[in-house]
Amino acid sequence: MPDTTAPPELRLKRVAIDTYRENVAYLHRDCAVYRAEGFQALSKVEVRANGRRILASLNVVDDTCIVDRDQLGLSEDAFAQLDVPDGHPARIRQAEPPSSIPALHRKIAGERLSHEDYRAIVRDIAEHRYSKIELTAFVVATNQSELDREEVYYLSEAMIAVGRKLDWQAYPVVDKHCIGGIPGNRTSMLVVPIVAAHGMLCPKTSSRAITSPAGTADTMEVLAKVDPPFERLAEIVRQHRGCLAWGGTSELSPADDVLISVERPLSIDSPGQMVASILSKKVAAGSTHLLLDIPVGPTAKVRSIPEAQRLRRLFEYVAKRLGLTIDVLITDGRQPVGRGIGPVLEARDVMWVLRNDPRAPDDLRLKALRLAGRMLEFDPDVRGGDGFAIARDILESGRALAKMEAIMAAQGAKAFDPEAPQLAAQHFEVLAPVDGVVCRVDNLQLARIARLAGAPKVQGAGVDLLHKLGDTVQAGMPLYRVHAAYSADLAFARAAAEQSPGMGLGAAADVPPNFLEV
Repeated sequence: MPDTTAPPELRLKRVAIDTYRENVAYLHRDCAVYRAEGFQALSKVEVRANGRRILASLNVVDDTCIVDRDQLGLSEDAFAQLDVPDGHPARIRQAEPPSSIPALHRKIAGERLSHEDYRAIVRDIAEHRYSKIELTAFVVATNQSELDREEVYYLSEAMIAVGRKLDWQAYPVVDKHCIGGIPGNRTSMLVVPIVAAHGMLCPKTSSRAITSPAGTADTMEVLAKVDPPFERLAEIVRQHRGCLAWGGTSELSPADDVLISVERPLSIDSPGQMVASILSKKVAAGSTHLLLDIPVGPTAKVRSIPEAQRLRRLFEYVAKRLGLTIDVLITDGRQPVGRGIGPVLEARDVMWVLRNDPRAPDDLRLKALRLAGRMLEFDPDVRGGDGFAIARDILESGRALAKMEAIMAAQGAKAFDPEAPQLAAQHFEVLAPVDGVVCRVDNLQLARIARLAGAPKVQGAGVDLLHKLGDTVQAGMPLYRVHAAYSADLAFARAAAEQSPGMGLGAAADVPPNFLEV
């Protein structure tokens, strides 16, 4: 007999709206199912089609151009998850409330939660059972009542448990991560080919930019495709000992991706959430050894050495509990690394370093060698202190370039010439107003100017630095050049640079001290 309790079927419609990590369903206000089921806007609903099921937040519309009265609309992400064509029949009903809501309420009240509480919360988050309001409440609550180190471990372990966990059948499996906040810091694109050329397994999946002018995946995309199917990516890693790919399709720590969609707009990046986010992704990706870069500087995420040391101890504690070997470096974050800020400019810098070009930025080259050297020392056959020399030999001999070209070819290489990079055609220069020494560089402002110019969506847009800290300049000399593809973007970037250029001049004694690796 037919199920008379099931709601009537509606026709699915793909609504071409990117809701960024949130499943959204759309019903017309005059839809019979909407009236019969007593739905409310922003409530959680369950959608079933072709044997699949997703949870989504409901939006109610009055325009039949969006969805008709007999249609059920789904946002881009939600529609892709069901994997059915437009017009396919589907049913929608009220979703069961998340079972972890009582635990969420206790966290909002400032209580310390148990391991099982975090498992329940993270499971509900990964299954999209939380609304944006409930997600925001969890993020803010864990930020305001700072998680103790046991809670950070509980959260990390729970995030690993709900997603895919890779096993490369190899040891060691190495990875490198920077906590971010420094423009142009494309060391991963140099470290991976150096370490892979040595023979160590380094499956590097990276993020795209959300609030920065470029992520590693955005810059690598200038040189090669970054989104091969996972099975192909695994083949590349096994054949070439490394990859440089976007991690968005790997389903590793999926709850973290949902939480990030809330944390970034709120500019919340608490230590506990940061540690759980980074370590859960690395363990889920099958890494056994991690090199972590914590840049410190006046406009970096971490502003002081004591703060960096506290963060390092937290990373080390949680990593040990998770069975992950970690080496944490505190590095100089006073200014961008390299010359370019933006995908094409950063790709140019990377290729210059790999080609041992005399124009290669010294700071990018040296930092990449130091990081690669420390990673090579994860190899039990490499003595402590010998890694830097081995990394330098791999780079200078051309083996790193050959490995990078092999990885690019395997992922799907694109035409790119560092001698004539395809920069956005419109540009302006920011000039030194007086004679002096560059004594202040604002990472945040330079990143903002690059984004206003169009980076990373316009690959050739961004900021090309012509001077760095400690350089002596004369009035009228260009400090940096801004590239944009559109006159409106150029005007926005110019206005921001006029308001605050992101560089300050003074005396040599005013240059802030260099934070060496600790």
